[in-house]
Amino acid sequence: MVHIVPVDAGNAERYVELVEALANFENLDPPGEEGRARLISDASSADRPFHAFLAMVDGVAVGHVTFFFTYSTFLARRTLFLEDIFVLEEYRGRGIGTKLFRFCVDEAKREGCGRMEWAALDWNEPAHRFYEGFGAKRLDWFLFWLAGDDLDAIQ
Repeated sequence: MVHIVPVDAGNAERYVELVEALANFENLDPPGEEGRARLISDASSADRPFHAFLAMVDGVAVGHVTFFFTYSTFLARRTLFLEDIFVLEEYRGRGIGTKLFRFCVDEAKREGCGRMEWAALDWNEPAHRFYEGFGAKRLDWFLFWLAGDDLDAIQ
């Protein structure tokens, strides 16, 4: 039985551990010490900049989902942007990811969103199949970002 619970001050440390596990899975750098502290503070603050939930199995947090809302000018409606969805490897294949994804779909509907958006790494074919299984469409768009020194260099 999977229960989805919000991240709060009491479980934010575990949430950060799962974010780190996702970064390791994706071969990306996990948050550093300052980033960890910000995640814990932001995830448990009253005016949090994102929504985060844990998937609990027998009282153990085994996955998480993080999302926030943007706005589509073309639809003139909010968009739920799925930032992270992750389940520990030893718990995959049990429907936990599906439950987390459906939770996001329900939140998007509840909030009157016109769509959901997210990105998946090009090599993560299991994720591609997972999303396409729900009828998600792969776009021919490129995702860009500026981070760290590159962002600071622009004047």
